[in-house]
Amino acid sequence: MIQASMGHHRGHQTAWANGNQGLIAISIPDPLEDVIPGVQWGCATEVFTPAFWKYQSAVFRAQNNTVSHSIGKTIIEEVAVCLLGGYGMPAELGLAAFYRLRDRSLLNEATTVDILQEALYEPFPFDQGQRRYRFPRQKANYLWRTMQILSSAVLPSSSRPLRDFLTGLPGIGPKTASWVVRNHLRSDEVAVLDVHVLRAGRAIGLFPPNVNLSKEYFRLEGRFLRFCTALDEPASLVDALMWDYMRRIGKASARTRMLSPT
Repeated sequence: MIQASMGHHRGHQTAWANGNQGLIAISIPDPLEDVIPGVQWGCATEVFTPAFWKYQSAVFRAQNNTVSHSIGKTIIEEVAVCLLGGYGMPAELGLAAFYRLRDRSLLNEATTVDILQEALYEPFPFDQGQRRYRFPRQKANYLWRTMQILSSAVLPSSSRPLRDFLTGLPGIGPKTASWVVRNHLRSDEVAVLDVHVLRAGRAIGLFPPNVNLSKEYFRLEGRFLRFCTALDEPASLVDALMWDYMRRIGKASARTRMLSPT
């Protein structure tokens, strides 16, 4: 359990937390100081400020010896994880689709597109019931074509070239390609910007209220990476924490709306 107290001393904040080696102090600049131009640190005790994200990331690192986002054991498996998830797809459903295909040994170039499609058409256990996967024919086709290419490709070993290669594959855009690269290479040179990370960025003035992610992905990514550098925290961890927190807040809000009287 994380316990923290805050103190101000000589223009900076000190946040305390329990780490693996005992109590640790996390030094954070003054709330009114800019992290990057136009974005103030804010107070670490206020949710979703830059200081809050700094604190959460620092505590996570202090309590975990290693940080790994990878789910697949191979590049094909990691591409499948990310391609089957994504926009409009609950994370749990995307993972369920991946595990079904992996456990049936279907993630290889010998698998036919029809078999992939049939496996995705079957309903999945979901939230005490069943739910069907969205766009099974399209995703099966993307995944099959991608596996054909990856099975014989010589892939770049560094982050940006690998992402450039992946964005040329069927159904893979900048976000999905960045997701694969972050997970597979444990890279901090790319960022996985989705609706949840965008919400977190808007809340602190990092991103403007209205953006077209498909057209402005790399510009927004550059700003996010500069932000993480200024936090002195890994971009791969900051975007994962933002995704997790904002997603849980969104789900809680949805449940509240469902329970509210009309």
